Amino acid sequence: MKKTITILALATIVLFSCVQKEFDKKITLFVDTNGLENVQSIGVRGDFLPNKWRENMALTDENKDGIYEITFNEKTAVYGIDFKFVKNGNEFELLDKNNRNIVFEYKPETIIYKATFNDPKSEITKK
Repeated sequence: MKKTITILALATIVLFSCVQKEFDKKITLFVDTNGLENVQSIGVRGDFLPNKWRENMALTDENKDGIYEITFNEKTAVYGIDFKFVKNGNEFELLDKNNRNIVFEYKPETIIYKATFNDPKSEITKK
């Protein structure tokens, strides 16, 4: 009986110690679309969205400067996110190239991600 209780206690400790702490992430994505033709909408799809890669999350260009943006908050323990920008609902950027990604640190973060549509280079600022 003592051996069973010890095994159950160890299993419980291992089970609950494997749960990682979640941290708040405030993420702002900017994508420059200047030079693109026929832009009706810009969205983002990725592994962090509720429907994963199946639906766009819309970005906006309130000041009409050709730079679309979105800010969202996540409370997560994941290591990072993968995503791509999408033009007009179904035209993915960076075809046959790696997804964009942001790697998280194990702490609360404010992240600003700046890119140009269909250019793999980006600028990431973390606070």
